[in-house]
Amino acid sequence: MSRSNPDQIGRSITSGSDFLQLSAADAPPGGLSAWLADQLRAAIADGRLPVGSRLPSTRVLAAELQVSRGVVTEAYQRLTEDGHTTANGRAGTTVVAAPFSTTPAVPASNGQSRSAVVVEAPGVDIFDALRSAPARIDLTPGVPDLTAFPRAAWLKAERTVLDRLSASSLGYGDPAGTPELRLAVARWLARYRGVQVDPAEVIVVAGVAQALSLTAQVLTAEGIHDLAVEDPGSLGSRQHVGNLGLRTPPIPVDSDGVRVDALRRSGVRAVLLTPAHQFPTGVVLDGERRRELIQWAVESDGLIVEDDYDAEHRYDRPPVPALRAMLADHVIYTGSVSKLLAPAVRIGWLVPPPAYRDRFAAAKRLADLGNAALPQLVLAQLMESGDLERQLRYARRRHRRRRDAMIDAISKHLPTATVHGAAAGLHLTITFPGQSLDDIALAHQALAEGIKTHPLSWHTQTPHPPGLVLGYAARTPTELTEAVATLGVLLHRTTAATSSPVRPAS
Repeated sequence: MSRSNPDQIGRSITSGSDFLQLSAADAPPGGLSAWLADQLRAAIADGRLPVGSRLPSTRVLAAELQVSRGVVTEAYQRLTEDGHTTANGRAGTTVVAAPFSTTPAVPASNGQSRSAVVVEAPGVDIFDALRSAPARIDLTPGVPDLTAFPRAAWLKAERTVLDRLSASSLGYGDPAGTPELRLAVARWLARYRGVQVDPAEVIVVAGVAQALSLTAQVLTAEGIHDLAVEDPGSLGSRQHVGNLGLRTPPIPVDSDGVRVDALRRSGVRAVLLTPAHQFPTGVVLDGERRRELIQWAVESDGLIVEDDYDAEHRYDRPPVPALRAMLADHVIYTGSVSKLLAPAVRIGWLVPPPAYRDRFAAAKRLADLGNAALPQLVLAQLMESGDLERQLRYARRRHRRRRDAMIDAISKHLPTATVHGAAAGLHLTITFPGQSLDDIALAHQALAEGIKTHPLSWHTQTPHPPGLVLGYAARTPTELTEAVATLGVLLHRTTAATSSPVRPAS
């Protein structure tokens, strides 16, 4: 590709693990095992690895950190000798005791420890019509590989839950969620997103959509009627929030993430962000912008709604901790299993700032008396058994192969396109620098050929270069190649038509 971004499409893997946000690059020369043991010991001390939790297998963690298996084995052995863990053969290594002295720390974006710091869019009707239209190859972004859903593991977890379930558990429970799932989510967030929360702070919701609905209710009750959004940013989220009565002023996004200077000038008190993998550009909010954002939130008593929608899916970059890990008092954190398992599960979580916890819990209770308990218990079993972690590793491999197939096809059939956001997630975005193009018209033409895409224009409120947002995770490499080849033919036809000279009438 003539103008591709090599930083976002690089094929080399950066060493880093979602587990505790570890990166071997932070270790001192010659001291990998000691460094890893210290990191694990600190995580046990501050509660990110509570007593009873299992460590990843030595093979898995060594592969993620790109170190020898012996390094991890030695680190685990040190913890066992200290009495913090016990090795249970094939059952793995389990935390059995915490150190006596604890000093909580929050992982910073550079991998070091740090102290905790405290208009309606045009084309909406077209969007709805095309979103529901059938297509032979659907490249709608945000959909995982649904054929990879772990049916056997789900059924096994379901049987385990039903075997253990007491009769009283079939009654009305806590509207905020079952204790089992809230504990499992708290542990998952600590291990994979760097977020330390008490299970009592977690509210189980019916996906991020309900989290936004509850947020809109709480903000409105606080007298907040503007929820700023990224531009470009998700049209679906913007429509949902707008339907709930909030205005959505746009805040521009550049190569470093949301423009905090523009956020300050807007005068709003709340903003909806996707900082770990910005939708649709794929930009990661960089360290300096994070610091600016924290300063804005503290000085203006601002609220950040953090949509952590697909942060676990990464390929060519190290993990990025959630904003909630650094700014608990000002972040309304939300995530779900829609991208980890399937949207049909309809289970997500919301972690409000402590001062807002009771208001969100009350809003959830009045909304529906709580999510169905049985699926919550099944998901908790998947999380605690390690099956969800195994599913994530499996899905990553499949999604990466499909991402690579799409990039190869773009290189061949759309050589003038620039690719954005390919290092993580379930979609990528392409733009066409220097070309005059109607991306909505191109999407219409593609749909007529059986290919469904999202024009970038749908996801903007202000003028932006044209482009397409392409989901790849739910399609096979063969289908992706065919779809991109079709787009190449259509683009060539469109470009040729616009560049043809106009003949005078005879």
